[in-house]
Amino acid sequence: MVEIEDLTVAFGADPGTPAVQNVDLVVRAGECVALVGESGSGKSVTARSLLGLAGADAQMTARRFRIAGEDALGFDERRWRAIRGRFAGLVMQDALTSLDPLRTIGREVVEAARHHRLLAPRDAGDGLVREALSRVGVPDPDRRARQYAHQLSGGLRQRALIAAAIAGGPRLVIADEPTTALDAAIQTQVVAVLRDLVAAGAGLLLISHDLSVVAGVADRVHVMRRGRVVDSGPTAEVLARPRHGYTRELIAASPSKGSRGARLSSARIAPDAAGAIRILRDPLPARAPIGEAPVLEASGLTKRYAAGNAAKAFTALDDVSLTIRAGEVVGLVGESGSGKSTLAKIALGLLEPDAGNVRLLGRQWSVVAERERRALRPKLQYIPQDPLSSFDPRYRVADIIGENLSGLSSQARRDRTAALLEQVGLDHAYKNRRPATLSGGQRQRVAIARALAAEPALIICDEPVSALDVRIQAQVVDLIAELQSRLGTALLFISHDLALVRHVADRILILKDGRIVEQGETDAVFDAPIHDYTRALIGSIPPPLHAEDRAPAHP
Repeated sequence: MVEIEDLTVAFGADPGTPAVQNVDLVVRAGECVALVGESGSGKSVTARSLLGLAGADAQMTARRFRIAGEDALGFDERRWRAIRGRFAGLVMQDALTSLDPLRTIGREVVEAARHHRLLAPRDAGDGLVREALSRVGVPDPDRRARQYAHQLSGGLRQRALIAAAIAGGPRLVIADEPTTALDAAIQTQVVAVLRDLVAAGAGLLLISHDLSVVAGVADRVHVMRRGRVVDSGPTAEVLARPRHGYTRELIAASPSKGSRGARLSSARIAPDAAGAIRILRDPLPARAPIGEAPVLEASGLTKRYAAGNAAKAFTALDDVSLTIRAGEVVGLVGESGSGKSTLAKIALGLLEPDAGNVRLLGRQWSVVAERERRALRPKLQYIPQDPLSSFDPRYRVADIIGENLSGLSSQARRDRTAALLEQVGLDHAYKNRRPATLSGGQRQRVAIARALAAEPALIICDEPVSALDVRIQAQVVDLIAELQSRLGTALLFISHDLALVRHVADRILILKDGRIVEQGETDAVFDAPIHDYTRALIGSIPPPLHAEDRAPAHP
């Protein structure tokens, strides 16, 4: 399918250090090859090069560059268009920006098949769309096919994008972080689809920062750092006995049962006499006892959305109650569309419930005018999944943090901004940077600094690290945990990553179809789940990468 030797890709008139350097890559029919590595390591540039999508200013050289048995170095744009969609399908990470907002999901899915004339002239493609959406676990595919991207949840959008990539029956699928936005159960479904494609003879190039997904799918893995492949080989061998120090860091930084109470970013591997791995981690700072006083109390929350008529109204939340105490970390888990985002919006005072009420620090918070909430609003802060979309692109970092520093003199604001940047591990010089010039991890640190600036009693963290590679994720999670320990701030931690929730949360709530089906102390729920759905969720967690983390193990 793909045969590349010594691929180098540089950008701009003065290329400087190439984005990809001397990469060799082979993908055969019926196998999955994975590219792993931190953001900026060259994974996506390598993958896009296989479709002629590296960019107009990309300068690409290779000793050998064969796609589908042809010398792709001589391809013109017309030949590349013939390759895309028919020979190779591409699944991007950000489905919302990849799907056309003016076209229905059905038209998106059928596009490649229609472009390559795989359908009869009068065939609308409804059957093909239904089959493709069903294969990736989209419920009620006929209805979803008539909807637009903005009408779907993040998980449904990602599945629709995968369906669009495979609908044309490509022999090669290039999947760039295809499971990042998915909960554990749907991730398992999508991974099964990818496995089926490989079993049917397709080649799969998988790009992922989730090593557990890679372990379950890939036959071979290439570990990339700073544009180069630093480690490669059969997946089981690379993950069990990593040769390069960077590979060891990636494996050790993954959250697990054994990492609870420890700094993820401190993890290091000490090989034993047999060459296997032993993980050492430093403990997190001691935490103050969880208080008895509730910070947030929600009772009987119900929210319905109209769906054409009252008889078909969609119930997003159905009689949901929860309490978060001072200094407590509560994990909120559920599949896409379970009501997590609706609950977060109601808790933030951005959406009013149809029934029930919310109290913050003992005062009425929901179903009141915003002017009545204003004085209390700084005590409740938010760390979003995508901080870039929550920042004003015209603001500098100092302005973004300064949004929560009202009432201070100019000098006091500057001093407080510098102190907050130091708290989140950023140099004071970052105060003049704009969001677009920051990496994903740096943006997330700025979002944390902005939240802390208000000295809140509660922070709602909505998938705060799902888009970050494993090492940056470890740093951000450690930062949140260390600041929470020191400041005693309560957290509502929303995530589809069950291993991560087990690492951070004191207590966990399981949400399904708008109702809390199980809740309790985190270890108790994970060790002895009661509800069938909870058991299914926990059963879908990929096995630990290393045997040592199947039980707690701290130095």
